[in-house]
Order: sequence, then C-alpha cells, then structure tokens
Amino acid sequence: MRPANETKEIVKHHGGFYDNLLSNFLHQADRPISGGSEVLSLDVLLLGDRQSGRSSVGNALIGGEEFGSQGGVSGISVATEHRSRTFRSFFRRKGAETDLRLVVTDSPPLPHPSQSGATACTWLPESVHVMLLVVRADLPGEDSHLAHCAQSLGGPDWAQHAVLLLTHADHLKRAELTPASFLSQAPHWLSSLAEMVGGGAMFMDNSSDWPLIRGVPLRDRVLSLSARNQHSALRTRPDKLTL
Repeated sequence: MRPANETKEIVKHHGGFYDNLLSNFLHQADRPISGGSEVLSLDVLLLGDRQSGRSSVGNALIGGEEFGSQGGVSGISVATEHRSRTFRSFFRRKGAETDLRLVVTDSPPLPHPSQSGATACTWLPESVHVMLLVVRADLPGEDSHLAHCAQSLGGPDWAQHAVLLLTHADHLKRAELTPASFLSQAPHWLSSLAEMVGGGAMFMDNSSDWPLIRGVPLRDRVLSLSARNQHSALRTRPDKLTL
C-alpha cells in the first residue's frame, strides 16, 4: 500500500488526468437517454475584466477544462465562447428527478472605460437566466463599470438575475480575512455591487485542480437564484452595451 503522502502527490500530479476522466464521463451523460427525464436548461453569462478568472469559472460550472482553449495571447480568452453540460438527476422538481443543463457563455473582456462606445460581445444568447459578474479578490482594482455593462445587457431587472463571483479567494486565507471582513474593506464600487445583486457575493478558490468539485457550490447558487426568479430569463440587449 502506498503511503498517504505519496498518494496525495500522485493525485495532485495527475489531477488533470482524473478530472478529464470525470469530464469525459459527464460528456457521455450529455447524450440523450430513454425514459423521458425532465430537463431544466439554464443560460449563464460570464462578465468580467481581462484575467478576472472567467475561464476558470466557466470550467468550474461545466466541470471540465474547456474554456480558454481558444484563447488569445498568453491564454487570455478574447473571443466569445459557449459550452454546455447536462448533469443527470441534479435535483428533484415537482417530485420528479430532473436533469440540469447549463449553457455557459464567456464573453470577451469588458472594454476599458476609456473606450467610449465599445462593445464587449459580438454574440450573445437571446436570453440569460443568470449573470455571473467575475472579479478577482486579490486584484479588485478600479471600478470597471461592471454593473453598468450588466444593466445595459440585461435591462432594469438585471440585478435580480446576477451573482458577484470573486475568484482567487485563497487571497482571503493568506490575508486572514473572512468574506464579510473582505467586503467591508473592499472598494466602494465592489461592496455596493455585492449588496446590489440578487444572488449575493460568493468566493471561489482557484487553487483546486478539480473543476467538477470546485463548481458544486456555484452550480447550486445558479440553480437557487434561477428558482427564486421562477426560472424566468432576461432578454439580452447587446446593442445597448456602451461605456
């Protein structure tokens, strides 16, 4: 029998391999099956600045390593990407086992405020159930007009369909901060955004090598917020996105 510490090193070294096995298994589950299972399909849109961690969030949501594969220089995603994944028997709805299908769209980085009239997305889904506003916890920076972009895209009801997602949450552990204390010390625009969005703020630790596991609380939050909105969707307005 291998020592425990050696086993941990093997899992750490081959984490991507095992995660790909899980990802491939779920891809097989995406194929239609007999029995007429109920399916809830939700469209999720990722919005954030360059290097905010949008690809990591997308990978966590779908439980694989697919976002960012068509990125630009230094692996930074500069084009719109969309991926989907079906999670079998994810929850019970009206007493029946229900599959959850997530259709995730990662938009290009938000334009800099100095780019007047710029458009962040050249293609968007016609409707969105949940917007994930992605910000780095270790580099919150200046106000990127994230709320303004979300409102331009989703209209006046955007906030009740939005979640603020702070990536690189391992920064909080190093700084010995709780989520509440972090937000109390955050720039005003960020703390205000956390209070504004209907899905609240949540933190994602990017140090884990297992997107499938890392995405569990995120998928739960997406489903919970959508249910609160009775699974209604926002009509997107990409032509309205100007800074």
